[in-house]
Order: sequence, then structure tokens, then C-alpha cells
Amino acid sequence: MAKKILRVGIISRKEYMKRTIAIARGEYVPKRGEPKIWFESLLAMAQVLSNENQQLLRIIIDRKPKSIKELESISGRKSSNLSRTLRTMERYGIVELLKQKKAVIPKVNVTDFKVEFGLSH
Repeated sequence: MAKKILRVGIISRKEYMKRTIAIARGEYVPKRGEPKIWFESLLAMAQVLSNENQQLLRIIIDRKPKSIKELESISGRKSSNLSRTLRTMERYGIVELLKQKKAVIPKVNVTDFKVEFGLSH
């Protein structure tokens, strides 16, 4: 799999809302290379990109499971936990859940992350 990098930013909810409104009003145009995904805190990012979830991504890349059920078997994770985790990662664009006839196939979209944050506004 070719290396796919996702730029991730850490920004408070208040600052994120101000940024979004400024973009909507045309007062701010995001610069090339700015993060596409924003987390409210390092803790929120750490929950999504935990060691356990990174291992899950490696399993998907290496084993290419043909369904969530197969991934459940390979990973040893419970179905409800696995589905919730995959849906969260899908919201961030990290994975894609491809719906086939009778199965949902997980596909990893991102292999590397660059994190940006600062203390100034």
C-alpha cells in the first residue's frame, strides 16, 4: 500500500467554530497543506489513534479482511466495539467501509499522520 499521509490539527471547539464561520463567510481561505481533520484535544486524538486502533489498521492493511465479521475474528475484538471504532475512524477519513452485497469491507485510507498544534491564535 502506498503511503498516505493525513494532516491532523488540534484546536479548541471555540477556535474551530470561529475558523469554520470565517471560512463560510469568505473571510478565511484554508492554506494548502493545512490539516483537513481537527481534534478538540490531544486526548480526543489519542482515543481515535490509540495503539489498539493502530494495530487494527495494520491488521486491515496486512490481512485485507473481506468483512467486519472476518476482521472481528482476526482481531479478537467484539463486533459492537469494532463497528463503533470503524465508524469513528470513517468519520475522520481514516478508513472507508465499503458496502457489498452482504458484507461491509473495511479499507484503510491513511497510513501516516502529521499532527500540528500550537498555543497561539
